[in-house]
This record gives sequence, structure tokens and C-alpha cells, in this order.
Amino acid sequence: MSSPGDRGKNFMESSGSETPVTPSRYESQKRRDWNTFGQYLKNQRPPVPMSHCSCNHVLDFLRYLDQFGKTKVHVFGCMFYGQPEPPAPCTCPLRQAWGSLDALIGRLRAAYEENGGSPETNPFATGAIRVYLREVRECQAKARGIPYKKKKNKKPATEMSGGRDDFSSSSSSFNFS
Repeated sequence: MSSPGDRGKNFMESSGSETPVTPSRYESQKRRDWNTFGQYLKNQRPPVPMSHCSCNHVLDFLRYLDQFGKTKVHVFGCMFYGQPEPPAPCTCPLRQAWGSLDALIGRLRAAYEENGGSPETNPFATGAIRVYLREVRECQAKARGIPYKKKKNKKPATEMSGGRDDFSSSSSSFNFS
């Protein structure tokens, strides 16, 4: 007998239609990212097997991706450094945006474990990666003149609204650190 969570799966299997299930956008992107990272390791001289991948390979990969970035990051000596909306173009480099790198690492971290890697050896989950992402976030925020402030955890909405069911005035925040 099937469990309630298997109903949809069993229905698809017994319906007679052989339509393949389309993966979600997230799953598709995770697979593309995983394949891209695997290709990056294969292109190293000498090629690096995934079992020998370390956080240093991941950091090199993130730096490599910067050349394909679309986010202008002003360098410290630029006259537009610290301005959120500079009035003219400059020669500062384009980089990967912090949010894109953070999301990429999240997908690769999940893909590593889904592909047989153990959480204890996950090179995408190391402290060095978290430090790198924090430095990128802070650097980009300073270059744009927008200080990054960590959001404080708020009290549950029921306490804030006095027990009412009106949640429209409250907002939720997540702490991913």
C-alpha cells in the first residue's frame, strides 16, 4: 500500500501516459552548475577528480567566473567608489554579483551531496567559502556605497500583532549564517 506522499507518483505510473516529469528550474540550474563545475575540474592541468576537489578548487572556480560577471564593482581608487548610481561610465571591472555566487554555492553544495559526497567532506560547505562570500558581499556593498547590515531576527508574528491573524504588517527574515 502506498503512503499519502506517493499518491502523485503512483498516479503518474499507473495512468499509462509516459510523459517525462520536467525538472524544476532550480533542479535544472543545479544540474547545469554541477556539470559546469565538473567540466572546470576536467579542464585543470592535470585534471582534478571530484573526489580530490577541495575548497581551493571551489575558490579558484569562483574567481574564474568573475570574468563572465555583469556587475560593475568600483575599485577603491575610482572616483565613483561608494556611489550607488555613478553618473558616468568608468573602467572598473565587471564581477559576479554576490547574490549569484551565494546561490551558486548553495546549488553546488546540494548537488555534491546528491551525487554521493558526504556532508563532512563537502568542499562547498567549508568555512573558507563562507569567508570568501562574506568578503565579496562586503566589498561590493562598500563599492556601491550601501553598507550591508545583517537583519535581526524578529519575534514571531503572533507576538508582534498581539495574537491577531493580520500578518500583513509583519515581515519575516531569515538568518542563513
